[in-house]
Amino acid sequence: MASEIHQGMVVENKMDDYEKIDQYNLKKIEQLAGHYKEILNLVGEDPTREGLEKTPERVAKAMQFLTHGYDLDPAAILESARFKEDYKQMVIVKDIEIYSMCEHHMLPFVGKAHVAYIPRDYIVGLSKVPRVVDAYARRLQVQERLTTQIKECMQKTLNPLGVAVVIEAHHYCMMMRGIQKQNSVTTTSDFTGAFLTEKTRAEFIHLLGSNLH
Repeated sequence: MASEIHQGMVVENKMDDYEKIDQYNLKKIEQLAGHYKEILNLVGEDPTREGLEKTPERVAKAMQFLTHGYDLDPAAILESARFKEDYKQMVIVKDIEIYSMCEHHMLPFVGKAHVAYIPRDYIVGLSKVPRVVDAYARRLQVQERLTTQIKECMQKTLNPLGVAVVIEAHHYCMMMRGIQKQNSVTTTSDFTGAFLTEKTRAEFIHLLGSNLH
């Protein structure tokens, strides 16, 4: 794994412009690690023992990665691969893996997003749709807001005839604490334009359930 250091940043696994980048701010790592060391003390652990000696730094890096969506511009991701095309049928990218952090307890919620749009004048490179999902998911979130943010970004940037977003997720704040229900799934949806009509929305839902691959 290649690493580079420039202007106080450590960049690992660098890919192209908007791809997953492990980008660590050295000053923030030091500050976060100090807080996590204190947390270990407060929960009754010894942060100097062998197994925990480097844990504060590891957690600091993990937290920077888990929230790196704040440093991404989802609209710019779409604009980087927007192409003029006379295609006005439904485009669906489904089963997009989601890993996010609930802002209420800072515990994970994980699941899948299904995103569809009907082009008006432009299509977008297919890989950019999951990147937009990831850019919003890698922040402190609630599932409802995440659903709407993806929809609004797609609609505003591409100006399609309509956008549909459905997210299904398991929330660890429900599984590991609180109600402790292991099998519940939360589903959220949001639609614009053509997807507000019953026929188009029904086609979308039907295609989500179809095992075409």
